[in-house]
Amino acid sequence: MRKNTVKHARTCVYNVNNHIVWSVNYRRKVLNQEIEGYLNDLFQEIAQEKEFEVVMTEVSEKDYVHIFVSAHPKIAPSYIVKMLKGISVRKLLLAFRS
Repeated sequence: MRKNTVKHARTCVYNVNNHIVWSVNYRRKVLNQEIEGYLNDLFQEIAQEKEFEVVMTEVSEKDYVHIFVSAHPKIAPSYIVKMLKGISVRKLLLAFRS
């Protein structure tokens, strides 16, 4: 483990990472370059607000989202998924609904 990946908190030293993958509803191929760019910015904004870090985001095959997240041990992976999916889908629908 490299030293620069270890994070220090008041009561612990940690390096907690999660690889989160989800697909679009009904696996529709709707994720284009414009939506991918919007999602990258949106995920960074959500992560900053909810106090975790999105290390990498990638859209593959236009229907899958891959996110690599680093967070404090007190933040549950289920909470991270809930925040990322819930907020992003609402904002995506508002921004790109035709």
